[in-house]
Amino acid sequence: MLYAIVFLGGGLGAALRHGVNVGTARLFGTSFPFGTLTVNIVGCLVMGLLTGYFAFKGDTSQHWRLFLTTGILGGFTTFSAFSLDVAALYERGEVAMTAVYVLASVIVSIAAVFSGLALMRSLT
Repeated sequence: MLYAIVFLGGGLGAALRHGVNVGTARLFGTSFPFGTLTVNIVGCLVMGLLTGYFAFKGDTSQHWRLFLTTGILGGFTTFSAFSLDVAALYERGEVAMTAVYVLASVIVSIAAVFSGLALMRSLT
């Protein structure tokens, strides 16, 4: 049941992301990734709002939490989950680990994209 909840939310989030990408491309063109920037910022704001609400109200079921955060926001942007992880590490006082996580995530992820591109170029 929990997987179905995440699945449904993820589909909605992905559809929302596509809508934002199409909308920003029509408004601003495609010379800059405005769609991705928009979903990352909006997704992070909504993640902060939701997790703050969950933390202070505490009356939201696990089903709703999964549907909204892992599902909808996970489909909309994974950057919100990354940003929440960064905030959690930092708020626990693990500043060095926060820096390592941010740098490793960004640098290694970008390196992985370039590695995948290079591998496919060599194979095709």
